Amino acid sequence: MFPENPNLKAYLQNVINENSLPEEIQMILDAFSLLKLAKNEYLVRENSICNYFCFIESGILQHAISVSGVEKTTYLALKNSCTSALYSFRHKIASRKNIKAISDCELWILTLADFEILLNTNKAFHTFYYNLIENQIYKIDEYRIDLITLSPEERYQKLIENDIALPQKVPLQYLSSLLGISDRHLSRIRKNTLK
Repeated sequence: MFPENPNLKAYLQNVINENSLPEEIQMILDAFSLLKLAKNEYLVRENSICNYFCFIESGILQHAISVSGVEKTTYLALKNSCTSALYSFRHKIASRKNIKAISDCELWILTLADFEILLNTNKAFHTFYYNLIENQIYKIDEYRIDLITLSPEERYQKLIENDIALPQKVPLQYLSSLLGISDRHLSRIRKNTLK
């Protein structure tokens, strides 16, 4: 039996956002198991199948692709969020990206078999997944608009508004790649922000 996971329970309840039966929530919690990744270990490597859908209890996972031999960060999955190489996970096909721990991580994971059982038999999980995907679509849309309409300084400011300690937790090269700017430019922005 795994230890209690109050962060995952609170996250599920927040995303579901309705009065679901407590036993349905407990069934979801019981399906997750704990996986620890050390810094620089991979949840999935490019061209491999992603075997897990996960909730991040602690740590940071970097989603990245290689473009002409240069690693580009596409997303940073932070504590108290869910992540996966979802297309690879759901369809059992090779992932187009790497997902790597950039710090030691504790993850609550679901296998595809457990994920499918919950999706088909548990109303609370079905609602959770629907709401999660909808929220992610909103975030992707906002991110694309921000890349076009905001200056690099404004994008950086918006990023740290959600987590003021993020620049201390995430190495500069990952943040600059995520923001679509050079390390040098981000370094200048950070210095100006501290003034």
